[in-house]
Amino acid sequence: MGLAGILLAAGRGRRFDPEGVRNKLLQRLPGGELVVAASARRLLACTGRVVAVVPPDDGGVADILRALGCEVTMCMAADTGMGASLVHAVRHALPADGWLVALGDMPFVRDATLAALRDAVLGGAGIAVPLHGGQRGNPVAFGSRHLDGLLALGGDQGARRLLREHPVTEVLVDDPGILRDIDLASDLPA
Repeated sequence: MGLAGILLAAGRGRRFDPEGVRNKLLQRLPGGELVVAASARRLLACTGRVVAVVPPDDGGVADILRALGCEVTMCMAADTGMGASLVHAVRHALPADGWLVALGDMPFVRDATLAALRDAVLGGAGIAVPLHGGQRGNPVAFGSRHLDGLLALGGDQGARRLLREHPVTEVLVDDPGILRDIDLASDLPA
C-alpha cells in the first residue's frame, strides 16, 4: 500500500484576504508556479498518491490538483476546522500504511524533508515531525497505528492532540520551509 500523501487545501485563508477575494493557494510564486501546485507536486513526487481535500466553492483549486494527478475530495464540513478536513482525507485515503499530511499553503518544504518523514514512518515511527532550529514544523507523518486517533479528530486543532499524547519521532532537517507558510500577503516572496 505505502504511505498516502494528504494535502489539506480546504482552509479559507481569512488572514490572507479577510474579504475572501484572493485565494492564497492560487497566488503565484516567483517562478510562476501556484502555491498549491508547488505543495502538491512535491508531495506527489514523494508518495506517488496524494489525496487533496478542498472546500465547496474552491475557486478552481480542485481542477489544478486533479490536473497534477491528485485524488481530490470535497469536504462539506471544511469550515468547521482542520480536524474535519483531516478526518475526511484520511477516510478517503484508506487503505494506507500511513499518511504524510502536508498543507497546501506550505510550498517551500524540501523534497528531502518529505522523504525523511516518509521513511521514518515506514521504518516504524508512529508519528514523525520535522525539526529545524529547535522548532517543530510541518508536514507531519502518521503510521497506520494512529488511524483510530486520526478518525476521532475534530475542530480546528488538527492532530495536535495526537502529538501531545503519543511518542513522536523528531526528524532533524536543514529546511526552514517547514516553518514557512503563506498566511499573509506579505508571506509571498517578491
